[in-house]
Amino acid sequence: MKNRLKVLRAERNWTQSDLAKALDVSRQTVNAIETGKFDPSLPLAFKAARVFGLAIEQIFDDEHQQSD
Repeated sequence: MKNRLKVLRAERNWTQSDLAKALDVSRQTVNAIETGKFDPSLPLAFKAARVFGLAIEQIFDDEHQQSD
């Protein structure tokens, strides 16, 4: 799953630690999500959306989704 967490975090001059605190997860979890090594749970994806004030689809992209 692709995501824009790193870009959104950088736009706000947040460190991975800052975002981890906002999401109540470890910095390592943020790093794993940003690098695509870990897909967030649905509750964590919703929390990220709330933190950035965006829809989940504006942050996470299901690269396996097929177009019609």
